[in-house]
Amino acid sequence: MFIDYTEVALIAGSGGKGAVHFRREKFVPKGGPDGGDGGRGGHIIFVADSNLHTLQDIRYRRKYTAENGNAGGGSRKTGKNGKDIKIRVPVGTIIKEKESKRIIADLIVNEESVVICNGGRGGRGNVRFKTSMNRAPRKAQAGEIGESGLYEIELKILADIGLVGLPNAGKSTLLSRLTAARPKIADYPFTTLEPKLGIVKYGDYDSFVMADIPGLIEGASKGKGLGHQFLKHIERNKALLFLIESQDPNPLQTYESLKKELFEFNPDLEIKSKLVCRTKSDLECELSNQWKEFKKPVIEISSFSGHGLDMLILKLVSFLEEN
Repeated sequence: MFIDYTEVALIAGSGGKGAVHFRREKFVPKGGPDGGDGGRGGHIIFVADSNLHTLQDIRYRRKYTAENGNAGGGSRKTGKNGKDIKIRVPVGTIIKEKESKRIIADLIVNEESVVICNGGRGGRGNVRFKTSMNRAPRKAQAGEIGESGLYEIELKILADIGLVGLPNAGKSTLLSRLTAARPKIADYPFTTLEPKLGIVKYGDYDSFVMADIPGLIEGASKGKGLGHQFLKHIERNKALLFLIESQDPNPLQTYESLKKELFEFNPDLEIKSKLVCRTKSDLECELSNQWKEFKKPVIEISSFSGHGLDMLILKLVSFLEEN
C-alpha cells in the first residue's frame, strides 16, 4: 500500500539525574563528593532510505518514545545514555511541526539524517557543586526533559521525469514498456490510484527515474478528486512529460488545461522543462490536423507497438542533461 502522509507523536528521552555520593575508602573517613552526572536521554532521529517508497512502516505506529538516560553513580561515573530511536523514511520525506506547519527537515539524499527531538541532558552530580565554601555538597541536578511534539510526515516522490496526463492517457502503459515497473493497466479511467516509480536504463550503465502520477482532472488544483494528493508528487520532478491521446479532439486545449491545473497548484512548476507526447499512435485517427496547432515539437509514440520510444528516451536524456 502506498502511504504518503501520516502524523506521529515524538517524545525524546529525559536525562538521568545526577548522583549525590561521597568517597568511602578505608583510610579516608571523610572523602569528598564523587557523584557522577546522569546520562543523556535518547534522541529521535529520522534517516532517509532509498530502499523505502512509502510511509506504511510508520503509519500504524503513531507514537515514538525514546529511552531515558540512567542516573549517575559513585566514583564520578556518568550514567548510560538513553538509546536513540532511528526512524527510516523514504527519500523525499518532509517533516513538519503539526501546529505551526513549519518544515523541520526535508530529506532528499540517501542516508541523510536529522535529529527531530533532542534527548534531555543528564543532571549534574554533586561533585560539580563542590566549592571552597562547600566541600561536601548534598545536592545534585535532575535531568532535563526531552523534547516532544506532534509532527506531520509527508512524502513527495523524487523522480527525474514525471508523467502528466488525463486519466487513460497511456501513462501506465508507457511506464511498463520503458521500465521494469508493473502498474495496473486497463482500458478505463483512474486505473492508477497511486504514484508508481520505474527506472529507465539507457546506454551501458546510465539510467533515470520515471514517475507515473495518477491522471489529473479539471479542478485538481483545488483538490477535486484526489488532486492535491497527486499534484504534490509532481513538484520534485526535474522535467514533465505530457501524454495526450492521438484521438483527443482538441489536444492543444487539453495541454493548456493540464498546465493550468499544475500552475494553479504551484506556480513554480511553470519553469520546469516540458515535453509533449502524442500517445496511441498505432490507432487509426481522423483528427491529425488538430495536432498542427502545437507550436512546439510533439513526439509521436505507441507504447503498444514500440514506435517512437527510442526517440523519446533520447529526448528525455537530453532534457535531463540540460537541467
